[in-house]
Amino acid sequence: QLQNKILILTICAAGIGGTFQYGYNISIINAPASYIQVFMNTTWLERMGVPLESNMVLLLWSFTVSAYPLGGLTGAVAAGPMAIMLGRKMSLLLNNGFVIIAAALSGCSRMAKSFEMIMLSRFFTGVNAGVSMNIQPMYLAESAPKKLRGAVALTSASFTALGLVLGQVVGLRELLGGEESWPLLLASNVVPALIQLTALPWFPESPRYLLIDRGDKESCISALQKLRGTSDLSAELEEMLAEQAAVKGQRAKNPWELFQNPGLRWQLVSIVVLSSAMQLCGNDSMYFYAAYVFQEAGIPEDKIPYVVIGTGSCELITSVTCNMIIDYAGRRPLLLGGYIFMAAWAIVFMVALSQQTQISWMPYLSMACIFAYILSFGIGPAGVTGVLPTEVFDQMSRPAAYMICGSLLWFNLFLVGTAFPFIVKSLAHFCYIPFLVVCVCTALYVWFFLPETKGKSFLEISEEFRKRNFKAKTRGGFYKGPEEIKTTPL
Repeated sequence: QLQNKILILTICAAGIGGTFQYGYNISIINAPASYIQVFMNTTWLERMGVPLESNMVLLLWSFTVSAYPLGGLTGAVAAGPMAIMLGRKMSLLLNNGFVIIAAALSGCSRMAKSFEMIMLSRFFTGVNAGVSMNIQPMYLAESAPKKLRGAVALTSASFTALGLVLGQVVGLRELLGGEESWPLLLASNVVPALIQLTALPWFPESPRYLLIDRGDKESCISALQKLRGTSDLSAELEEMLAEQAAVKGQRAKNPWELFQNPGLRWQLVSIVVLSSAMQLCGNDSMYFYAAYVFQEAGIPEDKIPYVVIGTGSCELITSVTCNMIIDYAGRRPLLLGGYIFMAAWAIVFMVALSQQTQISWMPYLSMACIFAYILSFGIGPAGVTGVLPTEVFDQMSRPAAYMICGSLLWFNLFLVGTAFPFIVKSLAHFCYIPFLVVCVCTALYVWFFLPETKGKSFLEISEEFRKRNFKAKTRGGFYKGPEEIKTTPL
């Protein structure tokens, strides 16, 4: 029981300053948007003696918003070398430095009369999120026992959703979302960072990193004993030693080396498809529509922020549910179900939007679609996507794989954020057609090409992909995948 508590506390210590910050920093910027734009205009007026034109205010605001994914992309690229050179735990600890700098910049921005400090602050919070989104799932999956690996790694998604909801709550006018307190709201992300800096040093480094990367068997056994207790560790240690032998003499790979290696072809295609789909499936764009749909449904404007908290809560509830069932249901069914349901709800949502003004009850159907779409995303794609790079790549390829995943995630977040207003303008009520296509294509890919990884050791998964990579040319078709899955040992 004590060891279960240590594993749970390790998860909490890693999560609170890790992916929690990603969700929290995405949502806290929404509440003070209008106040920050006024601050930009006032500051410019004081400096130059003339106010900014409305399109210039909008341009400065878009720079502020896009600084976050740009920082995230920088963090994702830096995460791989950090994980290799500093270790998983130390990388997470040092990563808090970016948030502390960001909090100092945003907290002092109004006093210093500098909106540039807010832009720089958003860049540093992005760097922090980019690093933690890559290293936290890697650290937790490498520290977890095989039978709980999916559930433990998936807590990264639960912490993201928790951060999203808490950010929405703290951003309410009654708390820190008012005109006077917005610098405090933007600087409040320093609290989770300080909690992690206090808590995480008490917990062990990833045992796999200690043994395979560092070659330190004693520290590995010590870390395993802390995480598992005095129970028999011989089977798990034997598995790790076999992994160590399999990569003996190899060094940590660079991202471009993964593209050149035919033995990693299907692993790479799988994470590229799934990481891209996670941002291109339209889940974040649902939040764009939420306020409009809720208004059409007759919810008073001053009550809409409280209903929007419900959408974030949906993602939190489903990610926690997914957490409980991933090691029973498996990865494939959750991904497949998530994307199929999202495709179905996208169709219903577009029909509901097109009939919004004609039929009185359509706004309520649109509202139900928003919740259903977010629930479908949370039950599979939101969490499982982050688990897969740990499972399908070996120890030497894993940091590079997460660099590729993270870079795609942040680039696509920027792409969707930039392109979505133009998609809405050109396609109007049918703006979800591109997202529908992404969901259908991803579901087909998962059905035909992605093997199940539930309950398998990292070596068993590598072997299954090795067969696919080197037998692909001799196969008559691609239907071998589901046949292999039917015989997967549970």
